[in-house]
Amino acid sequence: MEPFSCDTFVALPPATVDNRIIFGKNSDRLCDEVQEVVYFPAAVHDNLGEHLKCTYIEIDQVPETYAVVLSRPAWLWGAEMGANEHGVCIGNEAVWGREEVCDEEALLGMDLVRLGLERADTAEKALNVIVDLLEKYGQGGNCTEGRMLFSYHNSFLIADRNEAWILETAGKYWAAEKVQEGVRNISNQLSITTKIDREHPDMRNYAKRKGWWDGKKEFDFAAAYSYLDTAKMMTSSGRYCEGYKLLKKHKGNITFETMMEILRDKPSGINMEGEFLTTASMVSILPQDSSLPCIHFFTGTPDPERSVFKPFIFVPHISQLLDTSSPTFELEDLVKKKSHFKPDRRHPLYQKHQQALEVVHNNEEKAKIMLDNMRKLEKELFREMESILQNKHLDVEKIVNLFPQCAKDEIQIYQSNVSS
Repeated sequence: MEPFSCDTFVALPPATVDNRIIFGKNSDRLCDEVQEVVYFPAAVHDNLGEHLKCTYIEIDQVPETYAVVLSRPAWLWGAEMGANEHGVCIGNEAVWGREEVCDEEALLGMDLVRLGLERADTAEKALNVIVDLLEKYGQGGNCTEGRMLFSYHNSFLIADRNEAWILETAGKYWAAEKVQEGVRNISNQLSITTKIDREHPDMRNYAKRKGWWDGKKEFDFAAAYSYLDTAKMMTSSGRYCEGYKLLKKHKGNITFETMMEILRDKPSGINMEGEFLTTASMVSILPQDSSLPCIHFFTGTPDPERSVFKPFIFVPHISQLLDTSSPTFELEDLVKKKSHFKPDRRHPLYQKHQQALEVVHNNEEKAKIMLDNMRKLEKELFREMESILQNKHLDVEKIVNLFPQCAKDEIQIYQSNVSS
């Protein structure tokens, strides 16, 4: 099992039902890392002389940032996945190849996810934001909190209501592929081969100088920049291939519930268990009809099989997501300087979810009742969301508290089973 082995998926018409784009991602990280779901409103930044502090470095601020909802490891500034008020969704993956990974602190791939969401109102603009920042600041730094040093390059799946982009990087070099229909997924390997729609201006020359490409045969990004035999990519037993098979199996009938089933799939390794596990999951519905809202579901807890996908919709004056927000610590800088102090970052939902896990292990009957109640809550939420999309009616007053109320309902299910 590869560490930090995430999977991100997108399905576009005609692979989906009702003219929707469906985005999904599992974040697989160290089993004791807490992932929070947090909301940041849109903001205007008048003092552009002030720098923006990301996880490790400071960068130039921009005049305006969009509202975002993020699923992120609670110790850092960036995010594994998230969405913005314009219906842009981004997820990133760790990738390795021939280009050496730099341990020097720069922007993490997770910082680039958040920056792309905060600064772009379409998928392609988010791609522009990410590659410009990559050129200016580079990528690098430890991607874990404290106890081990672990760095990687990044690939990104970026989607909006109209299209998706795959962006794959090797140091400062990159290639991008536009996806306008069908299905596409990324995992922990470079997957862009000969269909390259945009690229770093020196990407081919650099590969040629390094002896990775002879300059004569058709250029294949994954073959040049990694050690992959790209002819065999779709026949291997890895998660990239397994994920594609699951998407293809449902092609033409993919709904948001189908995407959740894929994220919950354990035989494929997509829903990971063990020292590295699926610590959080996200699924988004992006209707191509702009009069309909985008709906983003987050778990905020490990293992989607025993978690509830809770919906979030952007409306004005969103309530803060207190039950999925981790405590903050004044010792933040000490933590990032590899201090031995490791704070307790468990948010209220995470705490109750982990207590319920003990019930699952010790009492089969209680475990079944609890899971049934979780699925019942989820099904009711799915019906409500489908009704919004079909009837085009949004009760804004209710939506303001939608995600926080769902988190409270989920906590109530755990409490009733833990205490009874």
